[in-house]
Amino acid sequence: MPEKRDYYEVLGVSRNATKEEIKKAYRRLAREYHPDVSKLDRKVAEEKFKELSEAYEVLVDDEKRRLYDTYGMAGVQSTFREGGFQWTDFTHFADLEDIFADLGDFGIGGSIFDQFFGRSSRSARRAPAQGESIRYDLEISLEDAYHGAEKEILVPHTVVCRDCGGTGSADGRIENCDACGGSGQIRRSQTRGFAQYITVTTCPKCRGTGRKSTNACKSCGGTGQRQEMSRIAISIPKGADTGMRLRIRGAGEPGTHGGPPGDLYVVIHVAPHHQFVRDGNDLLIEVPITITQAALGGEVKIPTMDGNAMLTIPPGTQSETIFRLRGRGMPDPAGRGRGDILAKVKVSIPKRLTKEQRNLLKQLGDSLGDYAERPHPPEGLR
Repeated sequence: MPEKRDYYEVLGVSRNATKEEIKKAYRRLAREYHPDVSKLDRKVAEEKFKELSEAYEVLVDDEKRRLYDTYGMAGVQSTFREGGFQWTDFTHFADLEDIFADLGDFGIGGSIFDQFFGRSSRSARRAPAQGESIRYDLEISLEDAYHGAEKEILVPHTVVCRDCGGTGSADGRIENCDACGGSGQIRRSQTRGFAQYITVTTCPKCRGTGRKSTNACKSCGGTGQRQEMSRIAISIPKGADTGMRLRIRGAGEPGTHGGPPGDLYVVIHVAPHHQFVRDGNDLLIEVPITITQAALGGEVKIPTMDGNAMLTIPPGTQSETIFRLRGRGMPDPAGRGRGDILAKVKVSIPKRLTKEQRNLLKQLGDSLGDYAERPHPPEGLR
């Protein structure tokens, strides 16, 4: 399978393009490559038109565009069905109808859905569509990230109104919209010379549903939907890091016209720790030692995520020296072992000395004379 082109390149827009610029680019290219008007071989034109539509589907959707900008093709392939993008992956039917309605002067305004989706634009608009995905940002402690954890979160999402069963009507009576006759669309035609122009817009009265209730449900205001909080249990894997996304399938917004619900994406944020600084799977910590420990060597106790450990300080250790405790860092999220603890020792100079201590240090200084280590390159990690 040939490698897919960059979506921005396909539409000829910059990576900072606005939605309006993306729509304009797609509208222009659709006129050029639609199989009914393109001068190219029909199969070539159909593939080109499909490529344009795939790029539009991703870049005009905020979440899909974010996934694509962050992870490239790999970020959006999971949003399509198995085998890659298909015409049935379109979700922005209203946008597409507006664009294709503008092609009415080519005589193809209403045929686009028949040709590629195998149904009329009205049935496409009412076809089952997956619900929108929800993002939830969750802050966890470094301890939770190290050991893994079970969390319960409260997520607001839309549910079908129980009082009206989603109809929006208090008495269950639903009628065709009198403004659009039940089509969900307002069609206007205008003749200029020998050409007839047809524009199609979403009906503002029924918002494209084609239906209206005679007695609006008081619980939902006639929308057929309500906002509720759902308790959702999630598992934080060992080694979780800031930016990790956990996907809970089917926990997003409900689908329309019988479509499946969207997904919930929980974005992890690991809070700063009072002792450790995380660097990938390694943990950095500063360890204070005394002048005598630095000069004579010894052992100091340092904290780890599993309790204390003893660190051996060799004689003559200089401040800022880094010691590595292998395998005592964060678990790798992919199961590839653990990182290390990097302990940087800092020689602590006492701010107050007794008279006896000052005399002892002076005697030590006299015995050392003018001795001082000359600057030398770092020794690296011990």
